[in-house]
Amino acid sequence: MKKINIGSWITTFNTTAAHLMSSLGFKWLCIDMEHSTITFDQMRSLITIIENNKSIPFVRVGANETLHIKKALDAGAKGIIVPMVNTVKDAKKAVESSYYYPHGKRGVGLSIASNFGYNFNNYIKNISKKIPLILQIESIEAINNLEKILDLKNVSGTLLGPYDLSSSLGVIGKLENPLVKKAIKKYEEVSRKKKVAMGIHITEPNLTKIKAYKKKNYKFIASGTDALFLGNACRDFLKKISN
Repeated sequence: MKKINIGSWITTFNTTAAHLMSSLGFKWLCIDMEHSTITFDQMRSLITIIENNKSIPFVRVGANETLHIKKALDAGAKGIIVPMVNTVKDAKKAVESSYYYPHGKRGVGLSIASNFGYNFNNYIKNISKKIPLILQIESIEAINNLEKILDLKNVSGTLLGPYDLSSSLGVIGKLENPLVKKAIKKYEEVSRKKKVAMGIHITEPNLTKIKAYKKKNYKFIASGTDALFLGNACRDFLKKISN
C-alpha cells in the first residue's frame, strides 16, 4: 500500500484537523467547497496549512464555474476537482477555466498563488502548467459521454461519484444495483482504453475497498473525511466504554 496515491477530504474549517491530516502522511487533501460551508478565505487558510506540511492541497470547487475555479487557483490550490462534468461542453469549460492561454482562458491576476506578483514568472511558466485537473464523472449522462470527454487535452484524470451515479439511475444509494455496476464497468473500460487515470472517493474508510480499487488500477483514491475520522474515533471509544 505504500505506493498508492492516497488522499482524504476536508469538509470543515478545522485548522487543527487539516494540520494533523497533512502532517501524518496523506499525499493530498481535498478541500470540499461543494458540500461544505467553508468560505473562500477559510479555503485559502487551509491550502496554506496543507502545503506547509508537504501535502498537496486540492480543491473541489462548488460548481463548474469560472469564478469558483479562478478563486481556488488564485488562492494557491495545487489541484482542482470539478463536480458534475456531464458533457464535452462541461469538460471544455473546466479546462478553459483552469489553464492560461493557449491551453485555456484562465484570467491573469496578482494573487497569493504567485505571491501577489513577486513570484509571477515562475508561477505562470512552471507551477500553473503542472496543476492537475480532475473531472468528476457522477451521472449516467457523463458515463455515456465519457469517450468524447476523455479525448480532450489537459484532463489529468477523473473521479467517479458512485452515489450521484446511482441517483441518476433512479436507485439512489444502492451501489450494488446491477445498473450502477454496469455503469461503473463502462467507466473503467473507457478510462483504460483512453489511458486516463481513474479515481474514487471511498467515503467510509475501508482498507478492503482501497485495496480492491488499487488492484483495478485506480490511481487517485481518497478515503474518509476529517469529520468521519473524528466521528468514527468517538463512536468506537464510546462503544468500548459501554461494553
